[in-house]
Amino acid sequence: MAMNTDATGTTTGTNLEHFEQNLTRLEELTQRLVEALSRKKSTPQALNGPDNALYAHAAQAYFQGWMHNPAKVLEQQVQYWGKTLTHFVDAQNALAQGPLKAPDNNGPKDRRFANPLWDTNPYFAFVKKQYLINAEAIQQAVDGLDEMDEREKRRLRYFSQQIVDMFAPTNFLATNPDALERAIETEGESLVKGLENLVSDLEANNGELVVRLADEGAFEIGTNIATAEGKVVYRNKMMELIQYSPTTETVHETPIVLFPPWINKFYILDLKPANSLIRWIVDQGYTLFVVSWINPDTSYAEVGLEDYIEEGYLEAFRVAKDICGTDKLNAVGYCIAGTTLSMTLSLMKKRGDKSVKSATFFTTLTDFSDQGEFTPFLQDDFADGIEEEIAQEGILPSFIMARTFSYLRSNDLIYGPAIRHYMMGETPPAFDLLYWNGDGANLPGKMFIQYLRGLCQRNEFADGTFKLLGETLSVKDVDVPLMSIATETDHIAAARDVFRGVQLMGSRSKQYILGGSGHIAGIVNPPTKVKYGYVTNDDLKLDFDSWRDSGTQHEGSWWPHWEAWLKKRSGKQVPARIPGDSGYEALCDAPGTYVSLKASQQFQ
Repeated sequence: MAMNTDATGTTTGTNLEHFEQNLTRLEELTQRLVEALSRKKSTPQALNGPDNALYAHAAQAYFQGWMHNPAKVLEQQVQYWGKTLTHFVDAQNALAQGPLKAPDNNGPKDRRFANPLWDTNPYFAFVKKQYLINAEAIQQAVDGLDEMDEREKRRLRYFSQQIVDMFAPTNFLATNPDALERAIETEGESLVKGLENLVSDLEANNGELVVRLADEGAFEIGTNIATAEGKVVYRNKMMELIQYSPTTETVHETPIVLFPPWINKFYILDLKPANSLIRWIVDQGYTLFVVSWINPDTSYAEVGLEDYIEEGYLEAFRVAKDICGTDKLNAVGYCIAGTTLSMTLSLMKKRGDKSVKSATFFTTLTDFSDQGEFTPFLQDDFADGIEEEIAQEGILPSFIMARTFSYLRSNDLIYGPAIRHYMMGETPPAFDLLYWNGDGANLPGKMFIQYLRGLCQRNEFADGTFKLLGETLSVKDVDVPLMSIATETDHIAAARDVFRGVQLMGSRSKQYILGGSGHIAGIVNPPTKVKYGYVTNDDLKLDFDSWRDSGTQHEGSWWPHWEAWLKKRSGKQVPARIPGDSGYEALCDAPGTYVSLKASQQFQ
């Protein structure tokens, strides 16, 4: 819109009207913002950051380093002072000599600083370079703390990196050229729209700031996402069991029961026809059952892992066998559902139940001796905060887990989207994967404490001391033929940690596959997209690095490799089974009703 002024320079016409409209909108949005924030429930302080002991230990280690090796500490300080002073002098010289221009070399490339102004504009170039100098100095200071416990040092490294990422100049309007340019182009409209987006996100999450990653209006579950044909054939308080409709005239006699994680919804495996693992399995001639877990509310506070096993796993096994008229089945578990599948198999061995013919694990941890990137969240201060939150609410609200996972990739999942959404005023993209990522679920309090304390912290299942349902469960009891798929860059279930758990399992027939990419993309990797390869190696007695280095690299998806293995354990061909034709009537069409329960609706 062109600027309209009269002879005295006063803004007139439509420009003034637009300005007044924006002022009115700002007043309305400010009121809504205050109201949204007033609905925010308090969370324990421990969930918002580490306790003071971590910083006290860091300070103690720093001063011990100073006493034992003062030259090292002084060298770090002098390097930082020298780089900062040189940077300032260069800027002063540029101001004095004119014309003012940015330096020729303005530091390493970083996708946060993609705008050319970061390199060509003297102001932004100075801000960027000083930020990079500061970030490097903090990293070196943490790395140089030799007198600090390694676990504490890993936590300090994580939290210091969060501070570095948070204070990036891109996160502030005055030092973000993209946001400033957009504000000028739109006469401030982008900032008003950004505030509207911020208020809407706060209102949608009861005052909690959960950055929306995808355009939620672009997707409707069962319409343009999660559309594979099937029927819900069984329902209880824990799950809906979906039997998918066959696409072949005959199927393998032995059915498959697949358990997705209950932190998010099952349709990550059925986002769209082109990358749907569910459709692909059915197309290969299998009877497939998939569990859709309930999104629990506060009435599920006392639901534990035993309920997931008894009313989820064992009940799904019973129904699937009954429908198919078989006494055997193949089971699949993804992430936490794979961990729980392994515990279920241990329990079944104790009980003499041999129903499971084979087990497949997607990105599944069973040995938590190395806590990896989750170290900051698995110490007692954070765990105590989780227990305090659960004691208050009965459940762990979905936003806490979503926030925890997001901060492992904060620039990609928090700051980058927040800049586009709140500063630039952009609508989030219509991206199915990000839509799924934001569709989280609450977790029952008892279950999560069992998982956090017994498995993650005390590693009882790997040690063979985990007590549940009157039995002592051990990973060594997992003795059915199995295949475990891990992924190269998984930041949730690290490949080497998955490998270590597979080595502990008692099966005499087991395979470990290392796929490319990460926790999601490495699993949702259809053969039609020759994108990520995978590594195989039959020698599971090697350490992880030796196994990977001496393994065989394959091109393309691991799905056909898995199916060839599974086919040998799936029996003869029988007429295809139609959902609802075996005494279990179809309750509703897939994807069912539980999948549509939103965490924000369940937790008010």
